[in-house]
Amino acid sequence: MRFYTLLVLPAVLACSQPSAETQATTASPAASRQAPAGAFPETFETGSKGAYETADVALATGPWLFTEGLIGSTEQDHKDGGHAARLRTGGKLTMQFDAPAGVRKISILSATYGNDGPSTWELWVSRDHGRTWQRNGQPQTASGPSLRPSVFAGLANEPLRLEIRKTDATKNRLNLDDISLETASGTVAATPVPSRPAASPTPSPADDYFKNRNNPAPASPPAAPHQVPGVAAASDNDNLLLGNPSGATSDPGNPTNYLYIHPQYVTGYNAQRGIPVWTSWHVGRQDITKNFPRQNDFRADPGLPRQFYQVTPQSYAGSGFDKGHNCPSGDRTATLDDNSATFLMSNMVPQAPQNNQQTWAHLEEYTRAQVENGQEAYVIMGSYGRGGTGKNGPAQTLDQGRVSVPAHIWKVVVFLPEGNNDLQRIIAGQARVVAIDTPNDNSISPQWNQYLTSVDAIEAATGLDIMSALPAATQAQLQKVVDSGRAR
Repeated sequence: MRFYTLLVLPAVLACSQPSAETQATTASPAASRQAPAGAFPETFETGSKGAYETADVALATGPWLFTEGLIGSTEQDHKDGGHAARLRTGGKLTMQFDAPAGVRKISILSATYGNDGPSTWELWVSRDHGRTWQRNGQPQTASGPSLRPSVFAGLANEPLRLEIRKTDATKNRLNLDDISLETASGTVAATPVPSRPAASPTPSPADDYFKNRNNPAPASPPAAPHQVPGVAAASDNDNLLLGNPSGATSDPGNPTNYLYIHPQYVTGYNAQRGIPVWTSWHVGRQDITKNFPRQNDFRADPGLPRQFYQVTPQSYAGSGFDKGHNCPSGDRTATLDDNSATFLMSNMVPQAPQNNQQTWAHLEEYTRAQVENGQEAYVIMGSYGRGGTGKNGPAQTLDQGRVSVPAHIWKVVVFLPEGNNDLQRIIAGQARVVAIDTPNDNSISPQWNQYLTSVDAIEAATGLDIMSALPAATQAQLQKVVDSGRAR
């Protein structure tokens, strides 16, 4: 069986404004049982349930309540291994135990059953041992026989339970498999606890790991050494440490703001424009060891949802614009796979050659030089507007309108001395923020420091929240500054 782990695909996360809290529900008697702790992912390879009637099932991770659901093993059940959960109309899968505090990412594979049509489902989370539930992220649509992952944010400082609900009214059936919970240090073990009323929650305003996850949360536990109280723990070197700027989700039904996670970088992708909205990654000394050369294997990205238009190298042919990397090749030279991943066309934007080969190249070289001199860098890059000027003159789109040419290309680099507890060190004032915004024009200066600006100015132009993982006060302080362009 394949093991889907999202720590290898850093982070994270399909996250959005949670819906209003639903009515309180009474936890099932199974919730009070002290079931053996088990490691995620939940693969449904243990346990047995061959009918749809409501019942508890003892699985490897602990007890789950199946409502209008069963464990399927037929050829029509699309699964990773021998078994998968199957839900029909009104179906639900409910954890009857708590996962411990610190879950940062939740991944669930879904597909349609057999040749059934699409099914819509939602992830709901309880922070009070199953008494009440809130929706987490956007509704997801399973379409077709291929299992596809959906990624959600967890709760940084509280135990949680999951409930997966099939929400459409059709007779189509839904397969679910490989439910994975990830912390900063790896997969979690389920820790069942007795069901009891939760203490009244106290708002924790700094617990805002993602921009759109701003529902009230219980107060944070005592901070670990070097951790700022109330700030959600985050994994050092996480490609999405600074946050999800657009609140992108992993729902293929959200083609203009699709969260696409690679091990090497994370992208908010706009399939209607054929380019990223933004891309985020970390650069450390280990990423730029010169073990593997530039691969130059530009190619369409087979990992995008099937319904998205496949941009190919031919889409740029004869256009007068370079295939401009978002995450650059030079930032990923530690392995062949790392470097090759930067040549996927989903990582490209039509970029004026002078901008790409000189202005942008100089900034990338500067960034890597700082890393080689003892810094580490968190980088977010994106583009906005429509229409640039390449070596053949101005253009609005390429490939018969399928690939948009942006008017501006921007980048934000957060430098830190090499070390640990990066998010806390940024909050403590140890970071240097460099932001530039360049016109996508072939006549611009090769000197990137002529285009220095503030993060606030980029946010005003793009509508993004570029440092959404940081507390509001830290954002306000860092984002107004225009850097001098000189190392310090």
